Amino acid sequence: MATLTAAQRREQARAEYDAFIRGCPTNQLLGRLSDKWVSLVVSALAPGPLRYSDLGRKIAGVSPKMLTQTLRALERDGIISRTVTPSVPVRVDYALTPLGASLAALLTAVKDWAETHFDEVRTARERYDAENPA
Repeated sequence: MATLTAAQRREQARAEYDAFIRGCPTNQLLGRLSDKWVSLVVSALAPGPLRYSDLGRKIAGVSPKMLTQTLRALERDGIISRTVTPSVPVRVDYALTPLGASLAALLTAVKDWAETHFDEVRTARERYDAENPA
């Protein structure tokens, strides 16, 4: 086997991550990041830390179970941090990590795009449905 240069080894390592391959870790990460609750939680935390109850109020429709699962997954992935302050009752704050802040810019842009262009999407859907009856 031929010896590889450092640059060749780096290039080979980069090539091993291919999000189009189902078993690739980057494919799994994209699956996590494409979840609507992930996008909404990260966007909600972009301005600054929030408590669990504040997140629940800000994100309409999220169940306590889904919010808890989403927060745990994001904490595990290093996207958010969880700070517990001993008090009565216990105070728990969630904030974006630096990694999460870099992601927030992207996910907030997608959220903003959806809010800005939904009327155009609805018009396209209506046109499509009219031209392609079920």
